[in-house]
Amino acid sequence: MFIPKVLVIDDEPLMRVSITDTLKGQGYPVRSAEDGAQGIQMLREDSYDVLITDLRLPKYDGLQILQECKKVSPDTTVILITAYATVESAVGAMKQGAYDYLTKPFIMDELLFMIERLIREKQLVWENQRLRQEISQSYTLEDLVGKSPPMQELFDLINILAKTDSTILIQGETGTGKELVARAIHQRSPRRNCPLIKVNCAALPESLLETELFGHEKGAFTSAIKEKKGKFELAEGGSIFLDDIDDLPLSLQGKLLRVLQEKEYERVGGTETIKINVRVISATKRDLKAEVEKGVFRDDLFYRLNVVPMVLPPLRDRREDIPLLVQHFLARYNARTGKKIKSISPEGLSPLLGYHYPGNVRELENIMERAVVLCPPDQDEIPAQCLPPELQGTSTAPRTLPREGFRPLNDAIKEYEKDYIRQVLRACNGQKGRAAERLGISRKCLWEKIKALGLN
Repeated sequence: MFIPKVLVIDDEPLMRVSITDTLKGQGYPVRSAEDGAQGIQMLREDSYDVLITDLRLPKYDGLQILQECKKVSPDTTVILITAYATVESAVGAMKQGAYDYLTKPFIMDELLFMIERLIREKQLVWENQRLRQEISQSYTLEDLVGKSPPMQELFDLINILAKTDSTILIQGETGTGKELVARAIHQRSPRRNCPLIKVNCAALPESLLETELFGHEKGAFTSAIKEKKGKFELAEGGSIFLDDIDDLPLSLQGKLLRVLQEKEYERVGGTETIKINVRVISATKRDLKAEVEKGVFRDDLFYRLNVVPMVLPPLRDRREDIPLLVQHFLARYNARTGKKIKSISPEGLSPLLGYHYPGNVRELENIMERAVVLCPPDQDEIPAQCLPPELQGTSTAPRTLPREGFRPLNDAIKEYEKDYIRQVLRACNGQKGRAAERLGISRKCLWEKIKALGLN
């Protein structure tokens, strides 16, 4: 528990001794001074958590002591003692940074209550600082967390690429943090004072995606009642992040290729050529080279996007970062829910370390948000019971063969795929967008599989 070190400055011996003895009786380390000059000297020679000073003092008054304290020890909390006639001065002092004031005469319980309130506030600040210190030892790039070798290499690469203007292709499974990497690169680049515009190529149908990227002129189509600027135009001088670039339709790939090569394009329905100065950062959850071989992605566009490739490791390949991520998300959702949970129990951490995380870091964040919300308010440690059911009794035993004997491999694969998709849909409460993310496929692909497998 945080125990503040206190300095008392008062020229009245009875008041000074009374405050000092009361605080010492409560276990606080206390020193005292009989005038402002002596008090300021003590502030310069030693550090104190709390300063209690009278407003009217010989040599230096309370306001001068407050101003000097803010210079030599800005973290020291100042409590003022004042007579009725100088309450206005005390209020003015609070505007200059004093914590609170007591009006003479006062009972010592008032002072003790004020100190206890201060301790609670200081304790919360101290806990937050401790958490930040622990996290800061493992990451220095926004919400990217990790001490593992793959993450340290990634941090180094981000810092290098941020200084360049090269086109970047970020590869990684769903939930590995591709958008966070794009943001970190942009915020460390010379373009950081200009916009970072994000576009999810899988979230919009082809007809809307074209106008989203390039804009349209008034009257270009029936619902185009006014001119609209595209995302490239809005990103002028900054960066554009094209997420799920592997879902970009072939019909738009040629237009994007022209933007990358010529730094120009026309709006839908327009004839005016628009020049742009935008850095392109794209992300893919699939192997784009394999998509090129399948004929669903242009090879010339792939080489334009893949100037500098970055590969994000899945969470299962950097399990040593899981405790840090758990603490990181715990601090985040403590702040959002107002709870003060300090850690997760060993029984709770163990299944988190052994889980395979098809949804990677995003899935771990969802698990921790749920755990914080469900954790009883009187507990400062998350029990295993607050984790999702699949983590409370996860079995790694292989599935047994059906009793009727062997079947063709395709039939067995189809049954397993159907069963697995059903489980993921249940875990996502039927939300197909979230389920597609966890499965690492597009929404369209998931819809097609649901229909082909006969899933409701």
